[in-house]
Amino acid sequence: MLVETNRLQLSKITLEDAPFILELMNSPHWLKYIGDRNVRTVAQAEDYLKERTLKSYDTHGFGFYKIQLKDENLKSIGTCGLVKRDELEYVDIGFSLLPNYEGKGYGFEASSEIIKLAKDQFKLKKITAITLPTNTNSIKLLEKLGLSYEKRVKPFEDDEELLLFAKTL
Repeated sequence: MLVETNRLQLSKITLEDAPFILELMNSPHWLKYIGDRNVRTVAQAEDYLKERTLKSYDTHGFGFYKIQLKDENLKSIGTCGLVKRDELEYVDIGFSLLPNYEGKGYGFEASSEIIKLAKDQFKLKKITAITLPTNTNSIKLLEKLGLSYEKRVKPFEDDEELLLFAKTL
């Protein structure tokens, strides 16, 4: 376990979490706001985890973590964490929840703990976040977390314009 709050437990994602990751990556808001990663099987989810999440733990010492509900026998309800993208200067915070768990404060609770870790454990001086201009819930959460809009960016090959938020730690 990485962090515990009143309602949540955050811990590293493992290959055993592939079925959950498959469900999350194919949820409506993931597909709409994060994008279709063409992960359709548990085996593909395992490959995705090996290539992205587990590799990030090894390379950077941090990554995305599973959010689990303490009241529901540690049911996995989403992910939250830090990612260092080659396309961006600073480490990025990100989050995603299964549909039934959105709008209940879990994203704020988990992200607040990740920001504390970014500063205290990982010694980061600044974090950023990117989101689609249409993702109003994500924008509200980023602002509630103390990140401020900085500029519009097109960091990826798809040439899609994203909003970049930042916070000095």
